[in-house]
Amino acid sequence: MKPRRKPTALRKPDSFPAENVLTGLDAPRLLALGPDFEQFRFVNCELSGAGLAGLRFEDCLFERCNLTTARLAGTALQNVAFADCKLLGVAFSACQDMLFGVHFADCQLRYASFGGKKLAGTRFERCTLDETDFTNADLTNAAFPGCDLTRTVFHATRLAGADFTNATGFTLDPEANDLTGARFALAGLPGLLAKYGLVVEP
Repeated sequence: MKPRRKPTALRKPDSFPAENVLTGLDAPRLLALGPDFEQFRFVNCELSGAGLAGLRFEDCLFERCNLTTARLAGTALQNVAFADCKLLGVAFSACQDMLFGVHFADCQLRYASFGGKKLAGTRFERCTLDETDFTNADLTNAAFPGCDLTRTVFHATRLAGADFTNATGFTLDPEANDLTGARFALAGLPGLLAKYGLVVEP
């Protein structure tokens, strides 16, 4: 059996033509520009509750944007980064699977859903992921540095090689998830042993 290859990490988009840097858009103005966005940077946009179904974003950055409960049915997110964004209750699970690729830094992702998505190698940096759902997702070699994973749902989740060494608040069932080669700090052991009723002394 061949060893599992580490997926190639997507390069986070960081170069945008000046005319593609858009500030302060609301949903109607964004939709008027669609449906395809390539190498766009969106700054301080108010898209809470927006219906973004069927739009395609490729090599884009959302910075300090509010996308709380935005609707993404059939939306294509192809190498899209989110920085300091509000993404509460967003169902990323509804996005197109083809070429799906995302990055997150300093984002609020409470109650978001990634059920069944392929997220191998994805980085969640300093994000709040309270009650986010990763059921049946592929998080092989994903990383969660500085993340709060309180009540985050991991079930039938592929977490082989995932890095939890600097994450907090997580509870993981080793019998219900693939944790082969996953990395944890000693302080994270209680989150792995909670179901067994064991007490880990400091």
